[in-house]
Amino acid sequence: MRLRLREYRPRTGPHGHRVVQPWQPLRHTSLRAPAPIGSLMGDHDGLNRLAGMFSFAAYSRHTIVHVPLRDAVPPDEGQGPLVDLVLVHETLGLRASRWPELRHRLRQGTPLTVRTDEARTARDAALWRARQRHAGRRDELRHTTHANTFFLFGDREAFAESAMSLAYAAGWGPRQKNVTSGHAALVSGLWGLRQPPGGGHPVEVLVCFKAYPPYAHFRRP
Repeated sequence: MRLRLREYRPRTGPHGHRVVQPWQPLRHTSLRAPAPIGSLMGDHDGLNRLAGMFSFAAYSRHTIVHVPLRDAVPPDEGQGPLVDLVLVHETLGLRASRWPELRHRLRQGTPLTVRTDEARTARDAALWRARQRHAGRRDELRHTTHANTFFLFGDREAFAESAMSLAYAAGWGPRQKNVTSGHAALVSGLWGLRQPPGGGHPVEVLVCFKAYPPYAHFRRP
């Protein structure tokens, strides 16, 4: 997939950072952080481009991927405030508390075009799924919500699995029942979120397809 991005090189003290955003906003894609259930809802374009952003994040260990979603067209389904999304490799060591300062410094971005490798993403997603079948498996997407932003900290295989889950939702979401009437359809999820100690309801982010109006123009494939 070809992705058009906006690249920033902000500095905080002696430290330089690389941050990328989609070049064009995902107007019809929104995210609500899990409390304990969250939702990621989007049309085909938004879910497809998000899959590409997760795939790019999987192989960019030194890059912060920022997807602004708070300014999206609010869906007429779901509850809770909209949040932005940040994807970071666990090894980068970014703390969520540092993000507001970094976000404030995102100025004068430059165009960047990248291509993702869907075959490699699929292979790494399969490795993640195989790893989950072993005894002693652990959930591998650490997450937190801070400053109106949902953060996911993971590794290559975990982000690759999320990319494939979003690609599945983008491809099969338009085929679900009632989507031509504007109803959201639950298609997949972001799996492998690390669970808090003590049990209780599992933390989940459900991925839903939702066409945008006017629905008379939408046709299922």
